[in-house]
Amino acid sequence: MKKIDKEKFFMQEALKEAKKAYKKNEVPVGAVVVYNNKIIAKAHNLNITTNDPTAHAEILALRKASKILRNYRLPDCEMYTTLEPCPMCAGAMVYARIKRLVYATEDPKSGCCKSVLNIVNNKKLNHRIEVVSGVCKKEAEKLLKTFFKKLRLK
Repeated sequence: MKKIDKEKFFMQEALKEAKKAYKKNEVPVGAVVVYNNKIIAKAHNLNITTNDPTAHAEILALRKASKILRNYRLPDCEMYTTLEPCPMCAGAMVYARIKRLVYATEDPKSGCCKSVLNIVNNKKLNHRIEVVSGVCKKEAEKLLKTFFKKLRLK
């Protein structure tokens, strides 16, 4: 499988998770963790449902992957997420030693891989993550815009 095809395939899986969040009236963000070219963990935002400020898709996916691999370090894993990670999620990925991050669209208000800060490639931290952005960007943006437009109408 070509790298571009692989990225689109895994991002489509993350978008499926984001759509699950959307149906639950959660901010539509989805994430998958990939190990040896296989999805080992999937998650979507559940902050509102669980009343948990840490229940972001990325955090939940990291927790599941860590349990599956029986290690809090995930150096051979890739994270695919539909939105640029926030400071908490970016920091968790650094601590987990995620090898590669692929995200669909930027978050100009709290993104910490490029937009506001760059936690995942901060030279003062002890780990850096390869980052790819823009995979399935239009689909992720449309889902987010539709969600927030619907929210404003309420």
